[in-house]
Amino acid sequence: MADRPPSAEQDIAREAGSRPKSRDLVPLRALAPFLKPYRGRIAFALVALVAAAAAMLILPMAVRSMIDHGFSRDSAAFIDSYFIAMIGVAALLAVASAVRFFYVTWLGERVVADIRRAVYSHVLTLSPTFFETTRTGEVLSRLTADTTLVQTVVGSSLSMAMRNIVMLIGGTVMLLLTSLQLTGLTLLLVPAIVVPLIVFGRRVRGLSRDSQDRIADASAYASETLNAVQTVQSFAHEDHDRAAFGGAVENSFATARRRISARAMMTASVIFLVFAGIVGVLWVGARLVLSGDMSAGELSQFVLYAVLVAASVGAVSEVWGDIQAAAGAAGRLSELLSARPDIATPANPVALPAPLAGAIGFRDVVFRYPSRPDVSALDGFSMEVKPGETVALVGPSGAGKTTVFQLLLRFYDPQAGVISIDGIDIAAADPRAVRGLIGLVPQETVIFSGSVADNIRYGKPGATDAEVEAAARAAQAHEFIARLPDGYATLLGERGTTLSGGQRQRIAIARAILKNPPILLLDEATSALDAESERAVQVALEGLMKDRTTLIIAHRLATVQRADRIIVLDAGKAAAMGRHRELVAQGGLYAHLANLQFPSVVAM
Repeated sequence: MADRPPSAEQDIAREAGSRPKSRDLVPLRALAPFLKPYRGRIAFALVALVAAAAAMLILPMAVRSMIDHGFSRDSAAFIDSYFIAMIGVAALLAVASAVRFFYVTWLGERVVADIRRAVYSHVLTLSPTFFETTRTGEVLSRLTADTTLVQTVVGSSLSMAMRNIVMLIGGTVMLLLTSLQLTGLTLLLVPAIVVPLIVFGRRVRGLSRDSQDRIADASAYASETLNAVQTVQSFAHEDHDRAAFGGAVENSFATARRRISARAMMTASVIFLVFAGIVGVLWVGARLVLSGDMSAGELSQFVLYAVLVAASVGAVSEVWGDIQAAAGAAGRLSELLSARPDIATPANPVALPAPLAGAIGFRDVVFRYPSRPDVSALDGFSMEVKPGETVALVGPSGAGKTTVFQLLLRFYDPQAGVISIDGIDIAAADPRAVRGLIGLVPQETVIFSGSVADNIRYGKPGATDAEVEAAARAAQAHEFIARLPDGYATLLGERGTTLSGGQRQRIAIARAILKNPPILLLDEATSALDAESERAVQVALEGLMKDRTTLIIAHRLATVQRADRIIVLDAGKAAAMGRHRELVAQGGLYAHLANLQFPSVVAM
């Protein structure tokens, strides 16, 4: 049976474990603004931490008193008080530990939730330029894997480190006060125990990550082939895939075997060294007890403090790696939060007219994409669109049609020239205000994983059910929506793959109708539809375009013919302008493009 693909939680944990660490802990200062609002809870957690550590340090002293005095005939009357005191110490330890756990864990969850919200909110403000140089997967990784590392430290590791540091300092002081001779011997033995533990521990952790990676490789291969099993079988590729998957499984087993061997050696070494060290200390201590230089209670107290110190050193070394990893994660999250959008709201934005007429102007606009600074997407491009006019942008791929839309939506600012709406330079306006006046029906419709109503309501989040249905009817979408299992409440799933292309486009049109913008951008909205779907979408578009300023990127002759004007773009410039018949008669690029797609019509 094939391995299951790793769950999302396993993926996050595996990626978090493989994230680079930072030897410099300064990036952890980036967490200060997120911790500051919870100073009271931090104080409670610190008090509980110190109380729990103090309770642990008191226990060996109680054991010493009990052994030295509790079992003698002279102190028989006090035996109850010793045990009651120990129960009291245990109660203090339990309560303090519970309080520390609650506040620290709550703090970790709360801070990470705040960080995720802040990072996501900030990323939504960043310009497309940022995503040209930063992969979306990297951003998502920082939202998941890096915040998981921060959560581990804030909600657990940092508290454990501080608690064990207190225990280490306090235990070492008590060791010195109990017996200088045995303390010297213990200090010689602790490194001999801890160093192999650290060395083998790192080896095991590395092999564990390798093992997880190999399991993931095998699972990914299985998932890929099983999801395309018809293709595998149609090419009679089963034997090759069996062999490839078998090799991946064997690689996983070989890595697991190395991990098991390293873990076994670590276990054997640590057990031997720990018990040999304890036996050695007890041996020397027993001789001191026999010689009268130390009481049995003092020996017991010393052994307990030695165990606490050794455990504290081991715990601190274990969580130190987590803290370093969290420092690296905090640095990466800080980089993301410090990124600034190229398109920023002016300090005093100019208000756009209300109501908006919808006039659009491009004057001598020059623009180069940041990722292609040597190539002009628009080169001295100019056009004027009157309110309510429908203008089609036509041209070969790369001519600059989509760039016009990108600049009008203010995803980028031009290097030269002015873009205006109703005579106002959009660079002086609030980008959100500009985008709020524009409706977009893209070529590739984006469908979210909510219901049909949620997807239509995306154009106007506060719309009523009646408004949603009215928009769907206007978009010629109500009929097919009514046939869905739950009508407007039907969940569409990720990317709306259960819908046809025409259905998705009509939902996008309904979304734009509900937004009711004065300016409409149509980006080849019917380019990938069959004849029947195209007809339904065209009817919806005609209703949507009425009384609006509309820019259309289209290659379909039916759409282009209905435009009031056609602007032909070539190499980022307006090569020609006019109506369909005029441009065909002029010859040139438009006539060539029309002849390639519709030779019989052009020839008429």
